[in-house]
Amino acid sequence: MRFIPLIIAKPEVQMAIDEAIMIARIEGKAPDTVRLYDFSPSSVTIGRFQSVRHDVNLEEAKRLGIPVVRRITGGGSVFHDEFGEITYSAIVGENLHPALRNVETSYRYLAGPLVDALKDLGLNAGFSGLNDIVVNGKKISGSAQTRRKGVILQHGTFMYSTRLEVLGKVLRVSKEKLRDKGISSIWERVTTLEREGIKLNRWEAYELLRESFFRAFELEEGELTDYELELAERLIEERYGNPKWNEMR
Repeated sequence: MRFIPLIIAKPEVQMAIDEAIMIARIEGKAPDTVRLYDFSPSSVTIGRFQSVRHDVNLEEAKRLGIPVVRRITGGGSVFHDEFGEITYSAIVGENLHPALRNVETSYRYLAGPLVDALKDLGLNAGFSGLNDIVVNGKKISGSAQTRRKGVILQHGTFMYSTRLEVLGKVLRVSKEKLRDKGISSIWERVTTLEREGIKLNRWEAYELLRESFFRAFELEEGELTDYELELAERLIEERYGNPKWNEMR
């Protein structure tokens, strides 16, 4: 498997790269790939079928200079803090491991290195529900997935120092959803490494995750191909940099 080192870029670039790798993998022009990346500026991504206006406070996001981009994966809206969150993605064939044939076990197989990294820090971490990772009962990571022609794209968050006050301003979390979780505010639902008493900078968090993924999978460091970069440029134009795509529904 190929590992792509940390890329720091705008949200439309990151989402385009993930899909470009998936297309190349489907076409047999790229190997199974894991990568870690960071959004700059801080951004919001929304799920493939979500309503932007329902899930995001667009006025507040604009005021704060936070762009909003639609993913091709499912799930809800996510705040990616350039000062406190790293995103992972795994693009793999379904035949890589038997666990990948089932949706729930595939989430846990591909996001397992995040749980391992948290346990390395001495934290009480584990999976909750379909696609969340919790520490001491609070969400610290969520993942989303899509499947196409025998290839899985899964990506998700790792909140080491996310500014939850900004998250609370730009994401609209319904009172019904909070009630379903038995809580009254986002502060009771979400945590970060910093809130759990562990302070890491970007590069320390990156190295922690990198080491954990290298333990879990047979990875070799590599780089994006010219073909993947060309695909990504086209996808930015057609999808992720296109307001019609990002504001649909």
